[in-house]
Amino acid sequence: MRKLIAVLWAALAVSFAGGAFAQDTAAPLVEAATEAVSAVVATAEAVAEAVTEAEPTLDSGDTAWMLTSTMLVILMTIPGLALFYGGLARSKNMLSVLMQVFVIFSTITVLWAIYGFSLTFGGEGTFYGSFDYVFLKGITPDTLSAALPTIPEFVFVAFQSTFAAITCALIVGAFAERVKFSAVLLFAVLWFTFSYIPMAHMVWGGGLLAEDGALDFAGGTVVHINAGIAGLVGAYLVGKRIGYGREALTPHSLTLTMVGASLLWVGWFGFNAGSAGAADGIAGLAFINTILATGTATVAWIVGEALFKGKPSMLGAASGAVGGLVAVTPAAGFIGPMGSIVLGLIAGFACLWGVSGLKRLLGADDAFDVFGVHGVGGIVGAILTGVFAAPWLGGTGADDFSIAAQVWVQVKSVIVTIVWCGVVSLIAYKIVDVLIGLRVSEEEEREGLDITSHGETAYHH
Repeated sequence: MRKLIAVLWAALAVSFAGGAFAQDTAAPLVEAATEAVSAVVATAEAVAEAVTEAEPTLDSGDTAWMLTSTMLVILMTIPGLALFYGGLARSKNMLSVLMQVFVIFSTITVLWAIYGFSLTFGGEGTFYGSFDYVFLKGITPDTLSAALPTIPEFVFVAFQSTFAAITCALIVGAFAERVKFSAVLLFAVLWFTFSYIPMAHMVWGGGLLAEDGALDFAGGTVVHINAGIAGLVGAYLVGKRIGYGREALTPHSLTLTMVGASLLWVGWFGFNAGSAGAADGIAGLAFINTILATGTATVAWIVGEALFKGKPSMLGAASGAVGGLVAVTPAAGFIGPMGSIVLGLIAGFACLWGVSGLKRLLGADDAFDVFGVHGVGGIVGAILTGVFAAPWLGGTGADDFSIAAQVWVQVKSVIVTIVWCGVVSLIAYKIVDVLIGLRVSEEEEREGLDITSHGETAYHH
């Protein structure tokens, strides 16, 4: 710009000077001025184009992928999680488990729209957002997401609602077969409000852990550790099932459990690859990592089972797959494919120990191993994300990435999640116990919750 001004002043001076010298000199100066003006105009056009590109613009491909991902997460909850848990229950409690998952999903998605989304993504607080979007106020079909500017806000709201719903539903596996249905629902509402929302805001809404630099691509802390700790606390407070440790409380249908696990795996592509927020290369990376970590964890689990128990089992394969899915969740978009294989290998053995050796040490009747799989797998995945995100290990971290520094950040995020969720869960269970009681009577438990809580049976002989 300074050059342009200088040339223009020179041209004017020459034009006023007159004479042959002026005529001979004016032409090249005017030509230089013209070139300078053209350069400035081109620069201005480039800046204007860049500004236009930076403005939020709806992308139909991204929107289609996020709508698909939302449906996939619904699939992994109902029917996926419901059938996975239902098959693990005894036949007399099959419907009670299905009912708990189904109704929790329904309830939480409504609460998410009323106040959950606003408190999670509506502000910049340390632990909570704001009430700016309560009742989805101010959001229209034309509103683009502040977090994902190429998709409608309504799509982002719907996608995140499925995460909140499945996290609350995961917990029921820990105290299945002996808890009151009304207690499950009241606990889910309290826990969603005081544990899930603040954890999601701290990690994804710009709160405490986000400011600290914690990496959690799709919910290692927010979903799995959070739910795993809530399940473990619940297993302690609700108490052990009648006959636990003395009778064989075996799953009634491993066929349904396998179907449920398969639907979980399919749905998890929406969970992990959808968390990229766009139909792009990171979604592809998360997609292949979800295949590789899960497959490796499945093989690792059954190998460990064969070595220590003599035979690989279908239940072990299904559990190993879920363990791999859990572990890769926080890492999916941050690590490379080979890193996901190593992560799956570690997670398979770790989760096998979580449901066997660790479970015996803890002494809790975690009926469907919510903590052993989701808690342990989530902790392993969250911490190792700080290792395999390193660019020299195939991750997407910056060139100056420090494994030691990031692992410490990841460890702090795990500790915060365990403490926050543990305290909130303890208080929420106590409130529910005082108000309506947590556990059904001994007679109702022996007869089965399908009949005593819902007046129906899953099977007629």
